[in-house]
Amino acid sequence: MTSLFNNSPVIGLPLRLSLKTRVTEGNWYCFTVAMKRENRIQQPSFLLALRFLALVLWSFPGARALDNGLAMTPTMGWLHWERFMCNVDCQEEPDSCISEKLFMQMAELMDSDGWKDVGYEYLCIDDCWMAPKRDSKGRLQADPKRFPSGIQGLANYVHSKGLKLGIYADVGNKTCAGFPGSFGYYDIDAKTFADWGVDLLKFDGCHCDSIEHLENGYKHMSLALNRTGRSIVYSCEWPLYMWHFRKPNYTEIRQYCNHWRNFDDIYDSWQSIKNILDWTSSNQKRIVDIAGPGGWNDPDMLVIGNFGLSWDQQVTQMALWAIMAAPLLMSNDLRHISPQAKALLQDKDVIAINQDPLGKQGYRLRKEDNIEVWERPLSDLAWAVAMVNLQEIGGPRFYTISMVSLGQGMACIPDCIITQLLPVKRKLGFYQWTSDLKIQINPTGTVLLRLAAN
Repeated sequence: MTSLFNNSPVIGLPLRLSLKTRVTEGNWYCFTVAMKRENRIQQPSFLLALRFLALVLWSFPGARALDNGLAMTPTMGWLHWERFMCNVDCQEEPDSCISEKLFMQMAELMDSDGWKDVGYEYLCIDDCWMAPKRDSKGRLQADPKRFPSGIQGLANYVHSKGLKLGIYADVGNKTCAGFPGSFGYYDIDAKTFADWGVDLLKFDGCHCDSIEHLENGYKHMSLALNRTGRSIVYSCEWPLYMWHFRKPNYTEIRQYCNHWRNFDDIYDSWQSIKNILDWTSSNQKRIVDIAGPGGWNDPDMLVIGNFGLSWDQQVTQMALWAIMAAPLLMSNDLRHISPQAKALLQDKDVIAINQDPLGKQGYRLRKEDNIEVWERPLSDLAWAVAMVNLQEIGGPRFYTISMVSLGQGMACIPDCIITQLLPVKRKLGFYQWTSDLKIQINPTGTVLLRLAAN
């Protein structure tokens, strides 16, 4: 369901009020009632009641989620692909090849350097972990030289650190890198992963010969994982591959998957971040309302702490991934990460927005003159607002926004306290419904705000 204003989605059911409404140039609701504006904002009980009603309506669940009790908030952890890709040369590059040594080192750091404490709990293996062939019983097996303890031995080590292990497989005949696929082996592979103690499966979609193969394979593996009796988060790439043929049925996908990739692989570049945000905002009518506890849109990995993004661009990724209720799966080298990037990734206030229990994905409210405004409803009648400066020339820019334009007109009724969380945390103070807010935003940077009831 969408509003009439700027093509921004209305979260939940429409708010039906006995008020006449009209559209004002630019955005959102302008209530025209038989009272003066100043009298209207002097009725806090009435306005707070509207605000509470809006929260109740936004809280109504959407499509039925995969019934495995997992991913009630977006998954958090570490995934090897963007940073380490398919490096299998442990002789020449022993510190960056895909091996149990790499994952044990990351597990140790996730435990000792505060990552686990703020919510990053899944340590995930991507492609290229396998031996070239299955064993004599048809089971997948890890490369014996790079994983001498086997996946079960690695899982035991990861669990000993209070973490969970994720693994990778493919719905098709081969993985994207050419290792054995799961087609024809869904039940065997699900049981193998459960026996090993795996806690998450990333299921890719390469080398499928038909749409039916793709759809049925994703459904089959979902059911097979549940039949094992082990709690295994199911991360799909179903819609990413389906878009090449037809529009995905997200209601159905949500019934089988805990999160799902929609768009191309992320790269360590600002252009890649922009492409993902552009795709998400262009398709928000279709994807935003389907997300919620148990099932999430996945815009791909966090590349913060690598090489391609400026500081402001790293802030933008962290802020927008929080607004989008995205899984927070880092792909970086925790052995060599700057204190600044580490502090950003471990920012508890930003993580709290991402993990907010209301479980509503945010959306782009408007775009004008290379400034984007995104917002997300939170629990406790609060809202998160991100303002992004997409201009890549010149210096910082000022942007002014009216409180009445935010949160379906409800974010600051009758007033609110605004806290800036990024790029630095500071209290901006008390604002009324009729107030304007003026913010300075760096080029390619983002200011992330939290608006809370006073």
